[in-house]
Amino acid sequence: MRANLKEARKAARLTQQQMADRLEISLRYYQQIEAGDRTGDFIIWDTLEDITGIHQRFLREISPGRADSQ
Repeated sequence: MRANLKEARKAARLTQQQMADRLEISLRYYQQIEAGDRTGDFIIWDTLEDITGIHQRFLREISPGRADSQ
């Protein structure tokens, strides 16, 4: 999971649907990006950086301890 992205979204007071709408992508695609299952393209990450004010390198980090790694 990309915990930094999730926390940044919540700090911006946006739901996953609202973030997906701002990015002009589907809710499912955004959920997969936030979950760390998809990478998303550079335009998405540039826009996420603009929305959150946080560098995309920090937002992209995957938190350790994924359940599927066991």
